[in-house]
Amino acid sequence: MGRKSAEEFAAMEKLPVVAVLDNVRSAGNVGAFFRTSDAFGVGGVVLCGITATPPQKEIHKTALGAELTVEWSHFPTTLAAVEALKAEGYEVWAVEQVEGSVSLGDFAPECGKKYALVFGNEVDGVAQEVVDVCAGAIEIPQVGTKHSLNVAVTGGVVLWEMFRKLNCNG
Repeated sequence: MGRKSAEEFAAMEKLPVVAVLDNVRSAGNVGAFFRTSDAFGVGGVVLCGITATPPQKEIHKTALGAELTVEWSHFPTTLAAVEALKAEGYEVWAVEQVEGSVSLGDFAPECGKKYALVFGNEVDGVAQEVVDVCAGAIEIPQVGTKHSLNVAVTGGVVLWEMFRKLNCNG
């Protein structure tokens, strides 16, 4: 199947994207972000606030070892993470339904830029104080009655789209 070894994965060029988890409550959702990030070669996962950190059985259950291959860091607050990422040259976007958000299909990331995408808490979404300091917000269009997706599903959809759109060399 052409799978990379952990060493090959560590050495390969990563997508210039990090997933920032804003107080995500479920360790299972955290594990899913690690696994999705591994699948798409995402540059890292930033865990904030109450978000669980490895090593943890529930993270491993869904990550299936990706928590060992995907780089990660933890910040006490999402605001601190966002400020640090901005200082490293990342353009930070909230993944949230807010006034003025950009539809995921219309979002046009640029090759050569680095992006940090903030995914929110399962109940409250991305904290307003975090949305306020982002470059903007990206929204997944939906037609159902619930108008929301599980945060890990949202991560899969958005990170796939970033992977697809930032395939700058192919």
